Order: sequence, then C-alpha cells, then structure tokens
Amino acid sequence: MEHNSRTSLTRRGLLRTATGAGLAAFGVGYGAASAAASVGATSRFDLSQPSYDLFRDKNLHSNRVQQSFAFDSVNKRLFVAAKRLDSPESAGDLCISQLDFDGNYVSYMHLNGFGHGVAFGVRPVGSTSNLWIETDANGNGYGTKLAFIGYNPGTTVDAASQGFGKFQPVSGATEYTCSIDPVYNRMIVRYHKDGAKHIAVYDLADTDRGDFSSPVAMFTPPAISGTPQGYTLYGSYMYFITGDGYSASNPDPGNTYITSININTGAIAQGPTLTKAGSTLIYREPEGLAIYRTDAGESRLFLGFASGNEGDRRSSIFYKNALV
Repeated sequence: MEHNSRTSLTRRGLLRTATGAGLAAFGVGYGAASAAASVGATSRFDLSQPSYDLFRDKNLHSNRVQQSFAFDSVNKRLFVAAKRLDSPESAGDLCISQLDFDGNYVSYMHLNGFGHGVAFGVRPVGSTSNLWIETDANGNGYGTKLAFIGYNPGTTVDAASQGFGKFQPVSGATEYTCSIDPVYNRMIVRYHKDGAKHIAVYDLADTDRGDFSSPVAMFTPPAISGTPQGYTLYGSYMYFITGDGYSASNPDPGNTYITSININTGAIAQGPTLTKAGSTLIYREPEGLAIYRTDAGESRLFLGFASGNEGDRRSSIFYKNALV
C-alpha cells in the first residue's frame, strides 16, 4: 500500500496545488482501508416520476458527444466534459466547457491525456472551481488516477504536468472516476480492480485533505445490463444510468434506464427504470448524472444527453426532483 507524505493538507493547500503554487503534486494519495458501510439512511429520488428540462441542444466548445457534467453550486457554474475534436478515443484528451444554467457557452479548458470523462466532480474553493477528474490515461483512454485541478479558462494542461494533485485512492486499483454529492458532502469513486468495477465513498472533509484512508462505504455494485453512461451519489444512494443513442435498432423512446443502489447494502433500491426525458431529441445518447440543490433547498437529480446530428453534437440536460 502506497502513501503520500502526511503533510497537513488544507482546502487552501489543495487550491494552491491545483493552481500550480505550493506543492508540485501530492503523489499517489493515501491507500484505502477496508470499511463497513456507515452512511445514515436518507431519502432517494423516485425514478418513476417525471423529468423536467434544464435546457436542450446547447453548444459546447467541442462538437463531439458529451461524456458527463458537474455543477459548482457555490459559484453557479456548470461544466460539461467531451472528447477533444479530432483527437482519437485512446488519447484521453478532454475538452471541458463551462456553461451558465441556461446552457449558454462561457469558456473552455483542454485536458490532454486525462481520460474518458465518464464522471467527474467540482469542488469550489472561494471563486475557483476545482475539478476532481480522472488523469493519466492508459492505452484505452481511461484515467488511472484522480486529479484535483483548478479550472482555468482558455488553457491547455497535459496529464504529465506536475502542477496539480494526483491520487490513487485504492491500492492496486486502476481506471478511476468520481462524482460529488454537494448536499451530503461526499465523494463517490468508481474504480477497476481484480477484473471488476467497485465503489468507494468518502467524506469530503477527508478528500479535501487528500486523504482516502477512511471510506464510509465500499462495495461491488450489482450487475446492470446496458451500456454504462455515468453515475452519481445522493445521500445513501448511488444512481447509475445506462443506454445508447437512437438508431434503427434503438428508436424512440430508446433504452435509457436509471437505477438507484443502496450504498450501505450494495442492493438495488429501484430500477432499472426507463426514462423518456428528452425523448424527442435527435440522436439522444445518455451521458452523465449529477446532483444539485437549488437556493430554495430543492435537491435535484440531473440527467444528461448528447443530442444533435453527427459533427454538430449538442448538450441537453434534464432533472428529477421527487424524493421518497
């Protein structure tokens, strides 16, 4: 089991690393120990209830299919990950577009050699939006570490850079992705180990220090059929989306399903449940899940879809808000 140095790492220290000042990198991070699930039971989203539009068919900096998205709920920003235009799938080159909540394009950042972009999270520190995102792509284009890197509009960062933190939370694991629950302040990490995908959940109070030694839950999720297209966490439930883009063999309403999983037991709580959100979109491939709480206190589960014609792919995002 590998460890980084036991230096006390504050959020401000993480921010300094993300922006290139202070420590050059954190190394591989604390290894994760085994842990029994210890997450208090919470409400969950009722996946059978209707979905509502945030926006449809909005332009990104890259015209390729979006992969995932995440919110900075403090600074009111939305970030969408897509592959870089004219870059091969195996390269792991990502284009992060910043949008406002109406879907208007604001800025971009290129992350070369980072990964596939299945899921990521945003952790704000002051006015800076910091991305928790995979990095150091392998030959298949999937990230082998997690990065903590400040979003800097109009810039390009290579994975080989030493100007941001890199972590391997679980000893012996590969192909990390993550998502953040900004309501209950936890991070969910999906990783590949021993030929299978596994889940670990951490308190943000720990990950803010670069400490992955005390997961509050670890489990192997149940097998769910369909093409995996993203996941997120809300309270004591993980949400998982599967499906494919519209085609002759997969016409409207498509095969997009959402499943909720109890992270204390690893068992399915609801689903897979077919969603018809955005059923009239052109192409309509499910791409990403994220959580956001409005200023009025309403928690929402957001569902993302790539839409539009080939060569002019767009972003479309919807949400569910019924809790049980």
